[in-house]
Amino acid sequence: MSFNACYEERRYFNPQKLSDVRYEKLPFCMRVLLESTIRKCDGFYIKTDDVSSILDWQKQQNQAEVAFSPARVLLQDFTGIPAMVDLAAMRDALAKQGVDPNLVNPRCPTDLIVDHSLNQEMELIRNKERLQFFKWCSKAFKNINVVPPDINTVHQLNLEYLCQVVQEGEGFIYPDSVVGTDSHTTMINGLGILGWGVGGIESEAVMLGQPVSLTLPQVIGCKLVGTINPLATSIDIVLGITKHLRQAGIGGKFVEFFGPGVQQLSASDRTTIANMCPEYNATVSFFPVDDITLQHFKHTICSEEKLVVLEDYLKSIKLFRSYGDQSEEPQYSEVIEMNLSSIVPHVSGPKRPQDRVAVTCMKEDFINCLNEKVGFKGFHISKEKQATRVPFLHEGAEYNLAHGSVVIAAVISCTNNCNPSVMLAAGLLAKKAVEAGLMVKPYIRTSLVPGSGTVTHYLNTSGVLPYLRKLGFEVVGYGCATCVGNTAPLPESVVDAIKQGDLVACGVLSGNRHLEGRLCDCVRANYLASPPLVVAYAIAGTVSINLETEPLGVNSEGKDVYLRDIWPSKEEVNHTEENIVIASMFKELRSRMEKGSTFWNSLESAESALFPWDPKSTYIRCPSFFSKLSKEVCTPQSIEGAYPLLFLGDKVTTDHISPAGSIARVSAAAKYLQSKRLTPREFNSYGARRGNDAVMTRGTFASIKLQNRLIGKTGPKTLHIPSGQTLDVFEAAERYQRDGVPLIILAGKEYGSGSSRDWAAKGPYLLGVRAVIAESFEKIHRNHLVGMGIAPLQFLPGQNADSLELCGKERFTINIPQELIPRQQLIVQTSTGKSFSVMALFENDMDVAFFRHGGILKYVARSLLP
Repeated sequence: MSFNACYEERRYFNPQKLSDVRYEKLPFCMRVLLESTIRKCDGFYIKTDDVSSILDWQKQQNQAEVAFSPARVLLQDFTGIPAMVDLAAMRDALAKQGVDPNLVNPRCPTDLIVDHSLNQEMELIRNKERLQFFKWCSKAFKNINVVPPDINTVHQLNLEYLCQVVQEGEGFIYPDSVVGTDSHTTMINGLGILGWGVGGIESEAVMLGQPVSLTLPQVIGCKLVGTINPLATSIDIVLGITKHLRQAGIGGKFVEFFGPGVQQLSASDRTTIANMCPEYNATVSFFPVDDITLQHFKHTICSEEKLVVLEDYLKSIKLFRSYGDQSEEPQYSEVIEMNLSSIVPHVSGPKRPQDRVAVTCMKEDFINCLNEKVGFKGFHISKEKQATRVPFLHEGAEYNLAHGSVVIAAVISCTNNCNPSVMLAAGLLAKKAVEAGLMVKPYIRTSLVPGSGTVTHYLNTSGVLPYLRKLGFEVVGYGCATCVGNTAPLPESVVDAIKQGDLVACGVLSGNRHLEGRLCDCVRANYLASPPLVVAYAIAGTVSINLETEPLGVNSEGKDVYLRDIWPSKEEVNHTEENIVIASMFKELRSRMEKGSTFWNSLESAESALFPWDPKSTYIRCPSFFSKLSKEVCTPQSIEGAYPLLFLGDKVTTDHISPAGSIARVSAAAKYLQSKRLTPREFNSYGARRGNDAVMTRGTFASIKLQNRLIGKTGPKTLHIPSGQTLDVFEAAERYQRDGVPLIILAGKEYGSGSSRDWAAKGPYLLGVRAVIAESFEKIHRNHLVGMGIAPLQFLPGQNADSLELCGKERFTINIPQELIPRQQLIVQTSTGKSFSVMALFENDMDVAFFRHGGILKYVARSLLP
């Protein structure tokens, strides 16, 4: 039945019929949640109590657990490949039990976008093996759509092509919603589509028909007032709101925007703002559909006819927002007001996205960072060494590097590319810079990795791309590059100069991730900035500059050129965007989708229901998660005499646990690959090898920035306590497993923060880790640990390893009762006679069930056994 026919026959669920008064008081995002729960209510996974709880959201927030079945699942290839490898392995395991492997299929519609495979200096051929696996998946599994490489990035496709606002299925129409493994999934909330990020393990469960379980969140109303400063870009607005909401302490909550200021934001602005919600720890940042959103859909996914029906449907179930009607104001848990006129241009860094620096204060702040002790901002460079300048030769010419010198400048496929205005501003600034006679020094590693081909199209159509190229910002491909470690190497002379002077060299990028050492090991200071500021700092060649009072450079006549001389006005940007970009960019995307990828079309793949595993493969291996699969469920056993594999501090990120970047030549993973006769050039990255459990297990805790208190220094090493030897983490874990010794991890606050990575839980599981005891956990990573059968245990308030005087060399016994319940306190005993309690962070009965089964995957697999 067609979309229009479903609407005309009123084949949709109208939640307000349950209680018109209570429904109209719900925030718009809660209305989407309610509609899904009503439609999917089956009395088993989703119950009538879930419906009642959402309808009584004001009373039930932060208390009731509800189940949510999204309309679709979104995967990118870095997280998609382990998910699909797991499903292929599940088919194998069930086939061995006499079960038809064709029963294993995604039940929830799933889109898998191959976009993270990019490496700037390698061709697609290097990824052929993995791409062949993806192509087999596209043919073997039902209900999955694989978008081949070189088409678009996952977040851009989600915004420009996959989102439907209103979906049609099983004879009904209903609001679109999505959960995704990409960190940018939340961008979709800017278009009025409810969506958030989940871990790879959770996504697999949703694909196989399991709902997402969540505690009804508080919904913070963010009221936007005031007029936007003409010089402030959407990135400045994003970072301003990020800081404002981070200070408000909204971790784990939903945010919904309203107020007169919302109407000043384009659809692109909204998606950019929504993208950053993980940085202020919100689950979603929701902009309800309004007139501006509909105008955006008119240029993208909707015909005029569908647009009319879509608007009527959304209005009929009160999911359309009219800011002029005060009677529509829902009730929020709390209202936070922000004046948009207070926002001024900022950058963020040098190590964390929450550390914002006004552009006018950049020089002073960088000098302060040099002076400060090593920490979240400081580098502790002595006063006498702060003036160090190191001369070096590059391409026959002599240059100098100093503290603050820019060596990486990247406009990459993250926060900005959904918003044409900031990309056009960068292009227009480049045009004016070239016309003024300014250039970028050739040793700076510049790159332009747009979010999609449409970005290249509109940069070219608007006439600014040639000027970006003249400054060195060449388009190097489409996908995640610099921020996931896929940066082309710096010139050796630059690296040598940095090391010789022990310089704090800088990278400037327009993404939303810049953890220390992530871009390049020798680049210690990294700043997030809007695309035009990335170009500006590249021209200046340093971050130690006051862009308001100091010139960027001199023109051919020897005249100083300031940023204000080449900064494009808001009118210029808007004129270019409205008259050139909007109409052409989506037409280009549709054309690329229709043509597809020649490389992909030429790939051969198997036609079988079971994947033909190649024992020689170093990319795709059948993992051991389903070994000894049987119908019987084992009761979790107490953990007895466990040694700590690692003793960690605060803010251990998933980058520390499971790196995504290049594989170091001296790492355990490198030794394994060398044993398979691969050269270092063939190692590729950890992200590219997520389909190989042998590589990923060896890569667990392989970060050079890992700070392990057992050895007292940074690096991927640990102490094998019984022997007293310092070993690679993998080698130590291997010894413990050989001796039958269980392992735990001790950690501080915010364990598992950062990008969601299933291997950050799968890796420790395969290393033999049974529990992590920490002061607090990042939510998605906690879910991952539960999903792999690892117990997330939290110190009681006011306690930590130091207050309990733990040295990390004790043996630990954790008593796990047979009748485990959510959030139960467990007793931990040490070999030194100490005893303390921890909270088992199983949030609901489903968590306990997953833990009892040894993880989500085994739970689902057992449900298919006869």
